Amino acid sequence: MKKLVMGVLAHVDSGKTTLSEGLLYLTGSIRKAGRVDHGNTALDTNEIEKSRGITVFSKQAMLTYNDIELCLLDTPGHVDFGAEAERTLQVLDCAVLIISSLDGVQNHTVTLWNLLKNYNVPVFVFINKMDLAGADKAVVLSQLKKELSAECIDFSADEEIYLEECAMADETVMDSFLEKGTVSDNDISQLIAGRKIFPCFFGSALKMDGLENFLSAVARYAPQKEYGEKFGAKVFKISYDGNDRLTFMKITGGSLKVKDSVPQVNKNGESHTEKVNRIRLYTGEKFRTEQELTAGSICAVTGLNHTYPGQGLGTEKNSRGAVLQAIFSYKVLFDSKYDVRTVLQKLRQLEEEEPQLHVEWKEQVKEIHLSLMGEIQLEIIKTLFFQRYGIEIDFDAGSVLYKETIANTVEGVGHYEPLRHYSEVHLLMEPGKAGSGLVFDTLVSEDKLDRNWQRLILTHLKEKTHIGVLTGSPITDMKITLVNGRAHLKHTEGGDFRQSTYRAVRQGLMQAESVLLEPWYDFEITVPTENIGRVMTDIQKMSGEFNAPQQEGDKAVLTGYAPVSEINSYGSEIINFTRGKGRILLQFKGYLPCHNADEVIVRFDYNPESDLVNIPDSVFCTHGAGFVVKWDEVKSKMHLESFLKTRKEQEERPVRITPRQVEQYYSSLEADKELMKIFEQTYGKIKTDKYLALKSAPKNENTNKNKPVNYDREFLLVDGYNIIFAWEHLKKIAAEDIEDARHKLANTLCNYQGFKNNLEVILVFDAYKVKGNVGEISKYHNITIVYTKEAETADMYIEKVTHQIARNHRVRVATSDGLEQIIILGHGAMRMSASALLEEVGEVEKAIREFLQ
Repeated sequence: MKKLVMGVLAHVDSGKTTLSEGLLYLTGSIRKAGRVDHGNTALDTNEIEKSRGITVFSKQAMLTYNDIELCLLDTPGHVDFGAEAERTLQVLDCAVLIISSLDGVQNHTVTLWNLLKNYNVPVFVFINKMDLAGADKAVVLSQLKKELSAECIDFSADEEIYLEECAMADETVMDSFLEKGTVSDNDISQLIAGRKIFPCFFGSALKMDGLENFLSAVARYAPQKEYGEKFGAKVFKISYDGNDRLTFMKITGGSLKVKDSVPQVNKNGESHTEKVNRIRLYTGEKFRTEQELTAGSICAVTGLNHTYPGQGLGTEKNSRGAVLQAIFSYKVLFDSKYDVRTVLQKLRQLEEEEPQLHVEWKEQVKEIHLSLMGEIQLEIIKTLFFQRYGIEIDFDAGSVLYKETIANTVEGVGHYEPLRHYSEVHLLMEPGKAGSGLVFDTLVSEDKLDRNWQRLILTHLKEKTHIGVLTGSPITDMKITLVNGRAHLKHTEGGDFRQSTYRAVRQGLMQAESVLLEPWYDFEITVPTENIGRVMTDIQKMSGEFNAPQQEGDKAVLTGYAPVSEINSYGSEIINFTRGKGRILLQFKGYLPCHNADEVIVRFDYNPESDLVNIPDSVFCTHGAGFVVKWDEVKSKMHLESFLKTRKEQEERPVRITPRQVEQYYSSLEADKELMKIFEQTYGKIKTDKYLALKSAPKNENTNKNKPVNYDREFLLVDGYNIIFAWEHLKKIAAEDIEDARHKLANTLCNYQGFKNNLEVILVFDAYKVKGNVGEISKYHNITIVYTKEAETADMYIEKVTHQIARNHRVRVATSDGLEQIIILGHGAMRMSASALLEEVGEVEKAIREFLQ
């Protein structure tokens, strides 16, 4: 029997749980279909869900239809619980997106659609509530094609019609359709799997209308995944059943048995195993136990106490960071009779189930803060906390969750050396792209700092929420790279690097130009034409930005973006002044510079130097005793060289070309006719003086002074395409003929190498996208040209070669790739930017021309 995991997603009140209930009843999984308004559905079993009539927690339901074992994952529809819905997407084979026929595409519908695209989930669409007055199939389908995808296809139409539409979505399928007059089920399945088409169905979940047609199509067309033989699983949810901690997972390889030892890596990078005690298959709150399950199954297991959502087990990798992020911060309030440590511990337990809560203990002010998506979630947390632990909590008015980043590159240094302890850490801190979050890396050679110490430093970087120096808000959009470090053979302990790492981050932030960020929304506001002037004025007052309004009949549509703190409650205002005729759609845009940063910084009144938890100063040792050095004096005391200073000196090192070097190069060309040909293509036909050898050297030339430095062996590795597209003259040539650009670069480097006769030049071109390519290394006159093999980029090849030869030879790497420049520095090579190479080549050519003249 085939296994299929299908997510059920929708904007709140679109009939999502009703459809799940209908499918369970239709397949005989339940005897009677419940109703949300009656509080008796099989899936919304929590008292909070029953009382509010909304799904708060994702639920699993098992059903069988024809030859398919279908696992439904019913997700919350309210935007405040979007993170819960997002976590299920990473384990889905496909999804059904439910849309209300009367409401059409709504705010959260677009959010879900973008998430499904981000996780590459195949989608079926079910347009619900078609039994209601005013429901218009053509209008809804037109909106879907306009606002979601032009490939939304009506599968409730005649088969001939929808097959033709399917064929138009792919050239190969169209050729087959024209030849055979039909489209095979397998072709349709592949189109759905590739998100090239989105089958749409119409009906009423409450009245069971259209459900069988929909379920039949899912069984017929839903794509099936293939799994490996080795065990792997993806964790997507943690919850508690009494004292039992439940880990919900999808098995993505092999099988899982009761008492199996499950290999895993915790958040600190430590490997360990835990035994599975029980395996449960849930439908709502009911479950049955199994002894073994195979790949493709969704289950909950007990016995795993260190798992977390997004974790990969066995062969499965961890998920990347969540797209949806909490943007509001609230202080937790509770009666003083409760111990703060008890409240904090219980909230931490809730955080396991809902990682986006981000429980934070602020040591300075002895306060607990939570990050939340909105007010509905706030109310749910209060109710849930009282139900579980009998403790009443409340929250302050809250504010948007600010973040901080930096606008310039700095080197943070942390030194920790009290008596019998030692560690020093240098971190390169660079601004990242908006929305990139925090990225950590290391460039330090293992000859300088042992790999285990480097891993420990990276662990310390990841384990803590590092805060900025403007308001004490979390930092983001930054790359932090370990560029230097030192340990002591006897006195360094693990905790020493924690101290120096934290201090290095803080010391770097104190130097940097910090920027306060706040969350912004993209908006689309639709109002009667007579109200558009007021809306534009309001958006300007909010410090928002907008595009020119668009006319749609008797209404105007305004799009743009504005700070969340300003526009979050604007929807109620629109309803009031348009008398219910206007609407606003909000989508989280990301974190951008704060519109009123000075005001916010004053309000927070944060002093980074008085923060005793986040210390920028370092500890040094003299005469057997440790002493504190202020953050702005650390660089005068540090034991290791500054990475930035060394890099700057290398970049500014002048190019010195001597007449003697030019003469030696020209003389060497006489023995190589091919090189002479290339030389003359560049500099013109050379009129040689056959009596040149009889002439005396100029009297004022000091040959000893200009004697070139003798290196044992020197290498220059050139990232070909990076250089071509960094040099304007080659970039223009490449736009017409990339082969010609490659040829001209190679010839330029031939001249350059001949001049630098003790230099070996290796020119590397990407060929990693060429199927079946095994790579090619060939000699082109006096340089080596490398075409990388399939799945190997130029920077990967350069990094590998640099690592091999930099220990024994002088190595320079020329590229415009900033990341690659940093990587090769970590292997002991010298960075050479594309502009620096162009300058040096220019100097060489200038010297040659002057000599010839």
